[in-house]
Amino acid sequence: MTVFENRVDRLRRILNKEEAMLITNEKNIFYFTGFSKSEGALIVTNNQVFLLVDFRYYEAACNKAKSCEVLQYSNLITSLMSILKDSAVKSVHIEASYVTVNDFQRYVSAMNELGISVISNSALDNMISNLRMMKSEDEIEYIAKAQRISERAYNEVLNYIKPGVEERAIANELEFLMKKYGAEDISFDLITITGKKTSLPHGVPDNSLIAAGDFFTMDIGAIFNGYHSDMTRTVAVRECSDKQREIYDIVLNAQKSALKLVKSGVESYKVDKMARDIIEEAGYGDCFGHSTGHGVGLDIHENPTVSPKSSYILSDGMVITIEPGIYLNNQFGVRIEDMILVQLDTYHNFATLSKELIIV
Repeated sequence: MTVFENRVDRLRRILNKEEAMLITNEKNIFYFTGFSKSEGALIVTNNQVFLLVDFRYYEAACNKAKSCEVLQYSNLITSLMSILKDSAVKSVHIEASYVTVNDFQRYVSAMNELGISVISNSALDNMISNLRMMKSEDEIEYIAKAQRISERAYNEVLNYIKPGVEERAIANELEFLMKKYGAEDISFDLITITGKKTSLPHGVPDNSLIAAGDFFTMDIGAIFNGYHSDMTRTVAVRECSDKQREIYDIVLNAQKSALKLVKSGVESYKVDKMARDIIEEAGYGDCFGHSTGHGVGLDIHENPTVSPKSSYILSDGMVITIEPGIYLNNQFGVRIEDMILVQLDTYHNFATLSKELIIV
């Protein structure tokens, strides 16, 4: 059984007799077939899997898609209804968290004419999310490759960080280098911010100039074969004040302490609590307002979450970030982020870069 057949087989566990699944999320279609496309649908019944694509993608899908029958459509709804009718389907699960209201109404209208009911609860979404949380060996290698690409670009771009350089120039150089070294794309709009803007967790790089004495924060990631990496480092430019070093050391201690808890069987909120408690005890609890981490894979943010209210139990094969931060309004901020693989009794850190404070 191929990895894709195994994924579909496990997905079928929520199907009752005469039920089917309709999957239209591009990332989910890729997960179950190995084919990435911008339009179409995947239909899973109790004994068949159909990938519907239009003329533009048909040849590519026939060559690339695994463990499914590829069909070309001219009208998606018409082809979909034909398959459901021929398969004697009576009800269809859809991705409740992805399908738009407009598409939902189209599906309901068409299926009602055939006496087919639409199941729009969270059952399909939850099953797919649970499957995607547990990474295979191939997925782990793709994520590791994306991380290696990011680190290579990061190490090279450190040479560009100096007074008088624009934030945007660093972002552009990082993107160029990551694509040069094999990335399909960047994981998100890169965060490369300096000075007071480092107090913005998701600050946007512009033409602001780096100055001596600044902290410079880089939140970066690459995509390789559909899988993301995610990493944040904060460096000092030319010099570092006592206050900056104090905050940096608190964040570093929080991050390292949280990492020590990570292993299979640990409740993820406890990892968040470890980092948060250290920052609160240092007097900066109000300056850490986001979650300590999140899952990474085909999406840059996916389950499990590592937050105060998270109910996830960490398990061997999950990939998560650990990224506490302190953000002093209108002064500066520090975030340190590693992406890690949860293992039975410990974790593997995809990041190989030092986390000690660097002065460039």
